[in-house]
Amino acid sequence: MDSFNPRRLALPSHTPALTLDVRAHQWWWEVRYRNDEPSRIFTTANEIHIPTEKPVRINLPTADVIHSFWVPQLAGKMDVIPGQANSTWIQADKAGDYSGPCTEYCGAQHAHMALHVIAQAPDDFAAWREGQVSAAPTPQSERLQQGQKVFLTRCSVCHAVRGTGAGGNLGPDLTHVASRGTIAAGWLVNNAANNAAWINNAQALKPGSSMPSLHLPPEELTKVVAYLGSLK
Repeated sequence: MDSFNPRRLALPSHTPALTLDVRAHQWWWEVRYRNDEPSRIFTTANEIHIPTEKPVRINLPTADVIHSFWVPQLAGKMDVIPGQANSTWIQADKAGDYSGPCTEYCGAQHAHMALHVIAQAPDDFAAWREGQVSAAPTPQSERLQQGQKVFLTRCSVCHAVRGTGAGGNLGPDLTHVASRGTIAAGWLVNNAANNAAWINNAQALKPGSSMPSLHLPPEELTKVVAYLGSLK
């Protein structure tokens, strides 16, 4: 475990390697990777990938109520307050998975609002970033094509998948959702069984969340879960 360094309580004076907008929602984290080239901007959720030994600036807007950003091994707490532009910074000296909770009570599912910072060697981070910039892979099989059709019909009002016409912004961007370790803001391991349970009856798993319980017919459910599993 890295020891906490007090210098991480303040923004560095030099230019950060990355600037991210980490927007808090009830109850998940939206992560937008800024870039001077608009085509290289992308959005993910609940996982923050960073290169090791590089300072990363974190801008902290909120979509609703007060939250608090805290990754204990990397940074001090910073509140996320409506109408206030707060920022912090993080830096990981070695590769690893650093987890953090929301630390300001923000409603019924406050305890199930986690994030992970995945620190990678610079070359590994660059490869990950290139994959995230790209559009979603085109479904190659008939089953995946049918799953995409279900997604576009039932899920695209709230979720985006770049390259498909799905442009919803009420929930997480799912363009590369299969590359993430968890779903539901760290509450569930990202696998087919949990995706099926989450899609079918999210309110039983995380009551009060914005994700509705869709109760899809079994054949539609298995197809859309397969499609989501292809989005790496």
